[in-house]
Order: sequence, then structure tokens, then C-alpha cells
Amino acid sequence: MQFEAGRGPSRVDPKDLAQLAESPVSWRRVLALFAPHKWELLLVTAIIVATSVASLAQPFLVRAVIDDALPNKNFPLLVWLAVGMVAVAAFTGVLGVWQTWLATGVGQKVMHWLRTAVFGHLQEQSLSFFKRTRTGEIQSRLIQDVSGLQSVMTSTATSIASNLTTVVATAAAMVALNWQLSLLTLLVLPPAVWMTRRVALLRRDITSAKQRTLADMQSQVEEALSINGAMLTHTLGMADMRLDQFADTSHQLIGLELRSQLAGRWRMATMGIGFAAIPALLYLAAGVPQLVGGITIGTLIAFSSLQVSIFRPIMGLLNIGASWISSLALLSRIFGYLDLPVDVPEPENPVPLPKESVRGVVRFEHVAYRFPDGDADALSDIDLTIEAGESVAAVGETGSGKSTLANLLVRLADPTRGRVTLDGVDLRQLSRQDRTRVIGMVTQETYLAHASIAENLRAANPQADDDELWRALRTAQVDEVVAALPEGLATVVGARGHRFSGGERQRIAIARTLLADPRVLVLDEATSALDNDTERDLQAALDALSVGRTTFTIAHRLSTIQGADRIIVLDRGRIVESGSPAQLAAAGGRYAALLGTPKGKLPPHWVQ
Repeated sequence: MQFEAGRGPSRVDPKDLAQLAESPVSWRRVLALFAPHKWELLLVTAIIVATSVASLAQPFLVRAVIDDALPNKNFPLLVWLAVGMVAVAAFTGVLGVWQTWLATGVGQKVMHWLRTAVFGHLQEQSLSFFKRTRTGEIQSRLIQDVSGLQSVMTSTATSIASNLTTVVATAAAMVALNWQLSLLTLLVLPPAVWMTRRVALLRRDITSAKQRTLADMQSQVEEALSINGAMLTHTLGMADMRLDQFADTSHQLIGLELRSQLAGRWRMATMGIGFAAIPALLYLAAGVPQLVGGITIGTLIAFSSLQVSIFRPIMGLLNIGASWISSLALLSRIFGYLDLPVDVPEPENPVPLPKESVRGVVRFEHVAYRFPDGDADALSDIDLTIEAGESVAAVGETGSGKSTLANLLVRLADPTRGRVTLDGVDLRQLSRQDRTRVIGMVTQETYLAHASIAENLRAANPQADDDELWRALRTAQVDEVVAALPEGLATVVGARGHRFSGGERQRIAIARTLLADPRVLVLDEATSALDNDTERDLQAALDALSVGRTTFTIAHRLSTIQGADRIIVLDRGRIVESGSPAQLAAAGGRYAALLGTPKGKLPPHWVQ
């Protein structure tokens, strides 16, 4: 949707207008983006004006060569005129490079600020935002929308001044050379401009269709050839169907490419005749002194060059509007993310909490929580204290609030009422750095970056040396697996860690948490998806991880929490039972009923 020299103009996209109608972008906010660079922009404007004015000297130098220096055989004048031509070209060339460097630098700085601002703001969002927003949409706004602004940031703003200055200066020079020929230009130039726009708009529509088809093809590649997509293809026998879909999309590109290459060929031929007719009319008019008066050969040649050079800036000015609206629509989408409220904000004046002084006492003080789009509390009046070094486990039906309780403890969300404290300090008063240093979490869905084992481990402790990494792996009972690999710690784990089995990924994640050495540990159903043997190995690693730490555990299998100091049973967001495993077994309540299930597994309706 941007205008580019040689590619023609663009029309306003109705989607852009709809976006701006829904979320208008104020001029003040746009100007604020460029405010830190105002002096650079003023310099760019001055360079543009100087370049446009200086370049107009060339036609007059040509006229002097043809009308004066050559007929009069004035060699010194010819030398000076030739030197002047080279000097003007060199001067405008240097100014052009300087202008491009300044304008591009300003544009890239603004785009850099937008990218980092959006990225940083999105990291402040709670999990509820990421649950309701597609990852592809986030990536599109952060990367494609910001990249789409490159035209307005680096060229559109400056092209307004450049094209306008060039048109005005060129028109003035044409009038100064011969006002009668200038009037003739007003008759022949508009049809040429109109025809060029028609051809460019036709090509723009076809190009848009090609881009949409290419986007579909990219989505098909991502869905079919990613690791999860490949697994789905093989397990469901979808290879033929996916191939047919891809072949159909590829076939569509054939037709679009043919239309793109053939689009407007007859119009282009008509334009060629028109552009040939323009100088022909000038030459014809020059032969009729009654129309244009006495005109020299040098004036005619100089005027012809000016007439050709005025076409491009006029086309540029005609398309600034569409390009600007397109850019404002992109800014509207980007500002939409920057304006998102932060559900879990950082404290303005955080309470310092040195890690070495943390005891690990956790308290839920009459906590209630309601999801942003919920109509009832997910947790109600939770009053729970976990003493330093104590191990507490939670069980309950689906939707009883177990994971929500864990999320509040690691501050993935904030309570609607009440507060969660660590050693008496409200978690909302702790900085992210202090909180994450003392509270660690291991979940069922382990995430490993597509990097080496060492890099994944050092995400928790960048200063850890290899000996510390091996000690952590040994405690997590996965050191032998890593040692058997040809590249050892340098082994790349693959996309999402799929180079390893589920149990191995979990143990690597436990080793990573060990390196962070948190005082409070949250285990959210870390063994629920594993077989008995793998669970046994992993549970031993978890037991080693939990030693000396305050631990809050959510588990599907009762066998994994028999060593807990205390168990709480949740029902509809409330604690209905609490006590040691022996006390709850003797009480004959809900927990006791579970002990009679085969192998101590939770019934299906208890699985979250």
C-alpha cells in the first residue's frame, strides 16, 4: 500500500479506513514519535529544498551550452558550463546521500522505539491476554505492522517535502523558460498521469491478491512442516490432503503471476504513445512562432527535460494520501497494543527483598479471584499459611481453583480481593527481579528454547559455570542422558525441546530451577502426563529440588504427594479440607474417598 518509485501509486484500502474509524490516531501522538528528532528532520527538510533548487540549474546550463557556448565557439564558457554540470550533479548527489542517511536513521530509531515499546509492554500482560490472543496476531503486530511503517518513517514524510518542492521549483523554471509551452504542458500532462494511475492501481490489486495467496502458503508450510504439524500429519494420515491444499495454492500463484505480468499492457502501450506525443507536441509548437514566440534550441531541450522530470513528483504527491492512511492504520494497530492496560503492573516503589534474607513464609489472606471475563469468583476467601520449608499439596475437581491458586503465588495474576504475601510483604510490592529470584515454578508443559542445553540452563543463572550445570543435572537425575550425547551440554534441544522425551525435558527444567535456587517452589502437575517409571525418576528429582524449600504442589496422582506436610482439598474455589495425609485419611472425607481409587489416581472429573 505504499508508493514506491517505479511501481506506481496505491488507493486507500477500506480496511485501513475502518481501522482508523474504530481507533483514530491523533496528529499529536504521531508528531510525538518524531519530537526527539526534530532538529534532524529540520536538517533533512533543508537538504531537500537545497537539492531541488540546485538540480534545476542543469537545464539552464544545458541551454547556455547549446545557445551560447557552442554557436559562439566560446571554449572557456563551455569549460565553465561543463564544470558547473558536474559540480551540480556532485553537489546534489552528496546531499542525496546525506538526506537518505539522516531520514533513514530517524525512521529506524522511531521503529526501534516502537518495536521495543510494544515488546516490553506485552511482556507486562497477564496470562489472560495470551490465552485470548493468537500468537500469530501478536507476531504480526510486533514485526509486520512495525516493518510496514518503514515507508512513512523513512521516505513518505520526506517525499512530501521533496516532491512538493520539486514540482513548484520545476513549474517555476518551466514558466521562466517559456510560459506558452508551460500552458501546453498543462493540457497533455493530466491524461498521462491519469493513465499511469489506472495501470498502477490494476497492478496493485493483483499484487495484493498475490500477497494474500503467499500468506496462505506460508501458513500451510508452518502448519504442515512444524514439529507439531508433522506429528499430526503422520498420526492422522493427512499428507495427501495437505499436499493437495499446497498444490492448489501454488497453482493459484501461476494465474496471479500471469495476470501481474500482463496487466495493463495495452494501457502501457497507450501511455508510451502519450509520452512520445508530449515532446512531439513541444517540437511541433516550437515550429509555430505564433504559438510560443521565438524559442531557441537550447530552451526547447531544457524545457523537454523539465517536462519529463515533473512527472514523477506529481505521481508521488498524488499517492501520499493513500500511503499516509495506510501508515496511520498500522500505527492504530500498534498503539492499540501500547494502550492495553497492565493487569499485573510493576510497583512504582518496590519493597527490597534480598534473596539471602528470605525465609519463605507464604500467606494467602482472604484471597478471592475472578477472571476478567468471568461472572463468578474462581477463588473465594482463601486463607492459607505455608510456613518456611513446609510442603503443601492441593487437590480438587476441574475448575476448583488449584492452578489459579498457583498462578497467584507466582503472580501471573493478582487477587481480586485480599492479598498474597511472602515473608509479610505483598507480592504486588515486590519487583519482578526480586520475586522471580525467590519463587520458582515447574509445570507440566515444560518450555525449552531452541538452543543448547547449557543456554537453556543458564537462563536461570547466567553466571553458572559448567561444573554447576552438571551438578544441577545430576541432582535432577538427567546428567547421564546429557553425558551420553556426542555434544554434551552443547546439544541443541530442538523446537520446544522435542529432542528429548517428556520426562527428560521435565528433568532438564528441574535442573534449570535448581540453578535459580528459589526459596519458594511451585510444582503445577509436573508429573501428570508421565508413565510410572518416568514419574518415579522425576519424583526423585522433585524431592531433591524441594529439600529446604517452601513447596506448593498440584498433582493428579496421590502417590506423588504422600510426602507432603499438609494437603488442602479445594471445591468451587474454597478450601474444604486441610491437614496431613494421615489426618485426612482418618477423617473419612473427600481425600479419604480418593485413597480407594485404583493406584491412587484421581477420578477423571478431578483432573484439571
